[in-house]
Amino acid sequence: MSGHEQFAEDLALYALSALTGDERASLEQHLATCTACRLELEQLRGDGALLAFSTMGPKPPLRARQRLLDAVAKEAAASATRSQSARTTARPHSLLWGLLGWTTAVALIVFGAEMWKENSALKVSLASASMKAEESSRELEDLRRVAAPIIAPEGQRFTLVAMKSPPQPQGKAFYLRNRSNLVFVANNMPALPPHKAYELWLIPAQGVPLAAGVFKPDAHGSATVVNPPLPAGVEAKGFAITVEDEPGVEHSTQPVMMIGTGE
Repeated sequence: MSGHEQFAEDLALYALSALTGDERASLEQHLATCTACRLELEQLRGDGALLAFSTMGPKPPLRARQRLLDAVAKEAAASATRSQSARTTARPHSLLWGLLGWTTAVALIVFGAEMWKENSALKVSLASASMKAEESSRELEDLRRVAAPIIAPEGQRFTLVAMKSPPQPQGKAFYLRNRSNLVFVANNMPALPPHKAYELWLIPAQGVPLAAGVFKPDAHGSATVVNPPLPAGVEAKGFAITVEDEPGVEHSTQPVMMIGTGE
């Protein structure tokens, strides 16, 4: 048996990192001096890699598949010609790999690559679903904050009417004290002069009025104020509206034009 034929099966096992002990040391010593076997080893490794990655991209060249089939055939022929005593005493682990052959080894590589591909796709899908769920959760929380003072049984409701004219302009304030949520809706509000704005005021049970948002009506006289920054837990006796310079003031400087108390 020539040197190359002697190491043919060992090269296949070495390419799969399945060769150990004295056989591995003997093959590595031979590889250090044999260019032909080193080339054969690199080609076997390349063929295995092409088959493994075929689950994630284009099919490997037909020559790679044929080389592996040829390696399987050579290995089977070599195993068949060995004596029973040599197979049972000299290299039991080589016998096992000879019986399994390259076909099983490559199948394991392909299966592992496919599982890696499916696992990566699953991680991407889970991350995308998590981001969508988080975004939906934020949107739902915003809707709850807007709806809370309107639908909560303990929410206070105030209707603001004009002080010196027929009650055509109108405003409704929905206030939830324990959450500091406030939704104000105005209708039929008169147009404002340039650089002026309506300012909403919370009239507490005790103390001075608190600024509760600045607004300008649209062309139809409608406007809203949603959840302006307010101190926590302030008890509201009523709400009022004044006309102030933009962008509003901390303390009212103009007469009250609309006012409302709790319903």
